[in-house]
Amino acid sequence: MRVERGFAFIDLSGFTAMTAQQGDEQAVALLSTFRTVAREACSRRGVRIAKWLGDGAMLVSVDSTALLATLLEVEHSMKAAKSVLSVRCGATFGEVILHEGDDYIGHPVNVASRLCDIAPGGEVYVSKNIAEDRPLWASASEPFDVEIRGFVEPFEVVSLGFRSFGAKTMACPICKIPLVPDVASSSSTDAVGSLVLFCSESCRDTWNRRPRLSAEGQGSLRSPLMGS
Repeated sequence: MRVERGFAFIDLSGFTAMTAQQGDEQAVALLSTFRTVAREACSRRGVRIAKWLGDGAMLVSVDSTALLATLLEVEHSMKAAKSVLSVRCGATFGEVILHEGDDYIGHPVNVASRLCDIAPGGEVYVSKNIAEDRPLWASASEPFDVEIRGFVEPFEVVSLGFRSFGAKTMACPICKIPLVPDVASSSSTDAVGSLVLFCSESCRDTWNRRPRLSAEGQGSLRSPLMGS
């Protein structure tokens, strides 16, 4: 059965060397943080973790924008967690064969894996055809050629990151990605009427479903103001 999907591979750059230098306990702690961050981002954005690969993972999505947002969120969250290692990512989109219901066979899968292998730590390398689907708050480099093992010709890729804004930014209340109104997916107001910006509708939906105090309990001495 042929299907179109977005594929991404992510891993912790330098994990093997760090394990040798700092020991298994430190490695396991970092890996637990990485997997928690990846699970949370994927679950909220509708991206499937197809398989864990030691210090990395293979991700699959029918929505390429959600996939790219997930990769950038994982990068951002690991930096915010002061990870001693950075995350590297590779992603593509294309037609593959869905084999036995849970495995994907095809060129896009191989390319995504290779792009992750060659990406420097902290970089998101993607094929040109998927770069156009990046969220508005993401930046993209000019396309450049890379050498990929097993490929005769150089492959053209784009490196994704976060846009720089001259104005003061506001963090999405769920994933903490920095935003300005022009690139936000949507906006709302909190309990005190302040503007809230969202990087995606999935983050807005999570925010809308957050636990809230009753009107009587808001701002009481025992219950601090919630909703901001």
